[in-house]
Amino acid sequence: MTHQDPLLKRTLALAGMNGPWLYRFGTEKYHQYKINQPEYKAANGKWEIIEFPEEYRQNTIHAALLRTGKVLLVAGSGNNQDNFDAKKYDTRIWDPVKGTIKKVPTPSDLFCTGHTQLANGNLLIAGGTKRYEKLKGDVKKAGGLMLVHNENPDKPITLPAGTKFTGKENGKTFVSKDPVLVPRAKKNFDKATGKFLGNTPGVGRIYVEAEKEGAKYETGTQDNYRVQGLTGADARNTYGIAEKLALDKKDFQGIRDAYEFDPVAEKYIKVDPMKEARWYPTLTTLSNGKILSVSGLDDIGQLVPGKNEIYDPKTKKWTYTEKVRQFPTYPALFLMQNGKIFYSGSNAGYGPDDVGRDPGIWDVETNKFTKIPGLSDPDMMETSGTVLLPPAQNEKYMVIGGGGVGESRKSSNKTRLVDLKADNPRFVDGPSLDKGTRYPQSSILPNDEVLISGGSEDYRGRSDSNILEARIYDPAKNEMRRVADPLVGRNYHSGSILLPDGRVMFFGSDSLYADKANTKPGKFEQRIEIYTPPYLYGDREQPELSGGPKTVKRGDSATFTSKDAARVKKVRLIRPSATTHVTDVDQRSIALDFQADGDKLTVTVPKNKNLVQSGWYMLFVTDGEGTPSKAQWVHVP
Repeated sequence: MTHQDPLLKRTLALAGMNGPWLYRFGTEKYHQYKINQPEYKAANGKWEIIEFPEEYRQNTIHAALLRTGKVLLVAGSGNNQDNFDAKKYDTRIWDPVKGTIKKVPTPSDLFCTGHTQLANGNLLIAGGTKRYEKLKGDVKKAGGLMLVHNENPDKPITLPAGTKFTGKENGKTFVSKDPVLVPRAKKNFDKATGKFLGNTPGVGRIYVEAEKEGAKYETGTQDNYRVQGLTGADARNTYGIAEKLALDKKDFQGIRDAYEFDPVAEKYIKVDPMKEARWYPTLTTLSNGKILSVSGLDDIGQLVPGKNEIYDPKTKKWTYTEKVRQFPTYPALFLMQNGKIFYSGSNAGYGPDDVGRDPGIWDVETNKFTKIPGLSDPDMMETSGTVLLPPAQNEKYMVIGGGGVGESRKSSNKTRLVDLKADNPRFVDGPSLDKGTRYPQSSILPNDEVLISGGSEDYRGRSDSNILEARIYDPAKNEMRRVADPLVGRNYHSGSILLPDGRVMFFGSDSLYADKANTKPGKFEQRIEIYTPPYLYGDREQPELSGGPKTVKRGDSATFTSKDAARVKKVRLIRPSATTHVTDVDQRSIALDFQADGDKLTVTVPKNKNLVQSGWYMLFVTDGEGTPSKAQWVHVP
């Protein structure tokens, strides 16, 4: 005889008497009953929504786990033009253990900034928003890019904001919005004969717009522009060249501002600004501990033309790389164990569809780039996610989902795997997702699994296309299994972070519309959601871990205390996440060798500085059932 749950039996009986509405109501009650059963949670985990008090809610765009165990939640202007115009920029610090929330003064609009963890535990934050985009129809003055040329080889020239440029052919005048430094011209000589071959003009880029409103001030063709106010040699040597200056859509503009966020003082510390303004940049740690800043839209709304730069945490200064390489915005760039950079092809959008989109291995020093073949759905890499699969020593990556360039409706249900330790690395398909998925969130778990959740089938969740599904991927078995469904849809401007207690937090989501017909404007998702994985349910007891040093050098060993030392099967160092726009190049889980002796557990940190980058890590131990301890914070200098 088949046993039927009494609640379900009553529900079905009532449904028969009262029709579809009560059936749906009863079914929902049964669903809630089912997902809260101990055996269900032990197999599938559980989701819980956290709503902050109203005065602490924000449109979280960026989040990072700090070495204090607290979470930095950054909105900047939060994709809200009114906040931007009012210079209302928000940052919060949330303590997931105590449940406390604190507002932090935010010095610039750090909306769509870049960030990464530094060796000292600070978070480097660089770039953000100077101007919101203007859609066609909202643009009142024709404008665009002016290239200012300087043919004087002896000195650069600076033109102030408000400089006027008048076309020699069209006679129309445009005004600069910012100052521009134009480098001096370069003298060219024949290497063999030493003969002078002429000068290559220095070029500066500046955004200009028409003096007056209206379509009659648009231009349609290239023209040379005289710079008003210059006389003598400066007037002869300095001029502008512009293509079409029109009333078309104007993209976001970036800023050069850079800060270190101090997690102990809980404040932003201003450092030297970047050489280039950047909106949507990626920051990645290099082999020497310096930070590479790549891509982004500049201060005139153009994609930075391959001019990458490096931050030195010791001097707090930026310098250009010697050679240029262009990527779309928010490219997924990871430091490899050989010191080179792996580019998975994942990105968050802006940039031409035929430049810098092929995945490969980049030697930053020589600028050599080796493409990696085999990628499925190669034209749907925008808004895909990339994760370095645990343990990091294996150097295997998974690329998840993605969509077509721009506001395309196309989305991919593929996962792709690549082993960078293979003689000739090549992508192969992993387990498929149920649906094409843009903006998937992925977080490494302490037991060497990966939680993959959320996303939407269409651009920014259009047509009510959020995917309320979650899966856990096992890299050792190359298998994916469904777990409990999230309660909140997550698409654009969302992300996930592993917490020190083994749970995972989810934030953000910025739908364009809230209905299938795309008529009701979407509302930014301000609720935090916590997923508690199956390993924290059932009869499992978390292994204990305490004591030990706060600092362990690469290649050294350290001893911790655990009454459960005998049942520990894995020890992992997990770098804390700093995530935004499906981009989290920080997270990695490193396997440590260990020995147990009574209640003592001695662990050894690998020697490779590219595998174990300097910084703060969460140290987890996991038993044979896959149950992790709570993390101990450890610093690797």
